[in-house]
Amino acid sequence: MKVYAAMDPQLPLTAVPDYARRVEHLGFDGLHVAETIHDSLAVALLALEHTAGITVRTAVTLAFVRSPTLVAYTAWDLSVVSGGRFEIGLGTQIKQNIEDRFGMPWTEPRARMTEYVAAVTALFDAFRTGGPVRYEGDIYRVTRMQPYFNPGPSAAVTPPIWLGAVNAGMCELAGRVAAGVVTHSTNSDPAYLREVVRPALQRGATGRGSQPQIVASAAIATGDSAAAVAKERERQRRMLAFLYSTPSYATALKRRGWSELPEQLRALVRAQRWDDLPTVLSDAVLDELLVCGRYDQLPGMLKARFGDIADGVVLPYLTGSDGPLRACVEELKT
Repeated sequence: MKVYAAMDPQLPLTAVPDYARRVEHLGFDGLHVAETIHDSLAVALLALEHTAGITVRTAVTLAFVRSPTLVAYTAWDLSVVSGGRFEIGLGTQIKQNIEDRFGMPWTEPRARMTEYVAAVTALFDAFRTGGPVRYEGDIYRVTRMQPYFNPGPSAAVTPPIWLGAVNAGMCELAGRVAAGVVTHSTNSDPAYLREVVRPALQRGATGRGSQPQIVASAAIATGDSAAAVAKERERQRRMLAFLYSTPSYATALKRRGWSELPEQLRALVRAQRWDDLPTVLSDAVLDELLVCGRYDQLPGMLKARFGDIADGVVLPYLTGSDGPLRACVEELKT
């Protein structure tokens, strides 16, 4: 099983080099870079510049707020500068964030992501060969790449494209066009991966020569002591309460029979009562949503949950001592 480390999205950029070096020192296969208050591609560049062997994957870069050409240029540069260690994860985000936070237009996400990936892939092909690019869809049209603007021809490693996906439709698309899917923390329970995500990936991958992978980014509360786990559990309670207030993620609560919780959370959001959100998720609910355990307990827990369904797992932002962490990573990788 591959083991990746998450990064606190609010980590100052000045702290990224040390954190990335620590992730590599602890034996992780790679680092996942989220996108909230920093540009994920800028953070990825910092992490790649200060490491030598780990994979750095954005999880995820928001596609619909960026030109496919600019994403292709940056992803290609990151692959070149790192010797092929960069992987681009793309995600849709939700309509309200695209329109109201980024000021960009929204269209049906699956069709749009299908075209977006096709456009980026066509650009990668042009960079590799040094030739022209020609992609014409209903949403994106990329047909101009004069030699002056083409970084190729190049033997650089083409950056693998991953998709962040929640629902079956996007997972099926990932099976068709991507190296794999990075799951969301609200939809990473083993039953959902087994019954929805894996079958959808397999449907999409019909006829492909390779099997797309699943990297499970589950909600985890961990640390090197019981007190650290308890502290992280409360942080996760706040985070999950915010996430489950989003309709796209709330279906995970409804699957478990908690149909009333999403509306309670959304009512608090509408009232701007952000500090009250965690009160909706009781301890009993949290026990089902979270994997809770010290670093020495975590490998057994994660292998039991994901060993037969996921190709990789993501550990949360790293705190505590290096010794227990390194032992945890080593055991997970065996």
